[in-house]
Amino acid sequence: MTQNPHIILSASRRTDIPAFYTDWFMDRIKLGVFKTKNPYTKTIKAVEASKDTIHSIVFWSKNYDAFIKARAGEKLTRLGFNIYFNFTINSESSLLEPNIPPLNKRLEQLKELVCLFGPEKISWRFDPVCFYKTSDTGRVKNNLSNFPVIAKKASELGIQKCVTSFFDHYPKIKRRLKILSKINHPSVFFTDPAMDKKTQVIHRMEKLLAGTKVKLYLCCEKQVLSNFDTQTPDRQSAEIKSRVSANSCIDGNLLKTIFGGNPEFKRDYGQRSKQGCRCTKSIDVGLYDDHPCFHNCLFCYANPKIDTTLKTAIQ
Repeated sequence: MTQNPHIILSASRRTDIPAFYTDWFMDRIKLGVFKTKNPYTKTIKAVEASKDTIHSIVFWSKNYDAFIKARAGEKLTRLGFNIYFNFTINSESSLLEPNIPPLNKRLEQLKELVCLFGPEKISWRFDPVCFYKTSDTGRVKNNLSNFPVIAKKASELGIQKCVTSFFDHYPKIKRRLKILSKINHPSVFFTDPAMDKKTQVIHRMEKLLAGTKVKLYLCCEKQVLSNFDTQTPDRQSAEIKSRVSANSCIDGNLLKTIFGGNPEFKRDYGQRSKQGCRCTKSIDVGLYDDHPCFHNCLFCYANPKIDTTLKTAIQ
């Protein structure tokens, strides 16, 4: 008799649970149930949370400090839960990511997670790659300055995955930037590089990772990936044989390889499959209304709280 696959929990694409809601998450684990809400239909569903129903928990965060201090990972492991970490570590930028800890603190967190759980259970995300102008200079800038430093540290710690994508121009972000310009915030204009430029950036990132065990993956960049091998790289990158491939940020096959068991394997077509998302089906326990994120990243697609706060500020 075939057993039903066990659930993969996502915590969370919608907010930063490890940074702001670790206590809430652990309380729900103690109660043995999560109440999820569909962000579109508002339908509420109860999800049993026990080691017998959950195959693994995939955490997403830019700041694991509260999670580490609460020893949440060790507690979950002792309870029999398998845990995996998506850790976004971008270059230091008070403009793009105003409420993120300094880079050295985030790298210390990465080391701590590796020591506690092993590098194979951690994916480093450098996401998104941004090109933008500010009103003070008008010159096109990017957020790649600290990529070599982060890559070196990740490699030393045994991390094997770097996941990246390019900034997506969502209408809500354009509206957010327009509001910011009215409250004495430096005007920011995100630009969308040509495909050749994106290809060159990926080649440069790959070159920086050459000689390490860190492999570069693309998240929801179907067009970039399809053009990657057909574009002519710059001369310095030509000697590198490309290893870049599409990523599954929640990957049932990878989770089975690491933990064994019987996870879900079906594709999650509720994500951006048309853009190349390859994620496995999961249940996200984050709630937009109840779990506002306070990082206030300018490029965030998932945080309605920042936009509501900004609208209030100019009224």
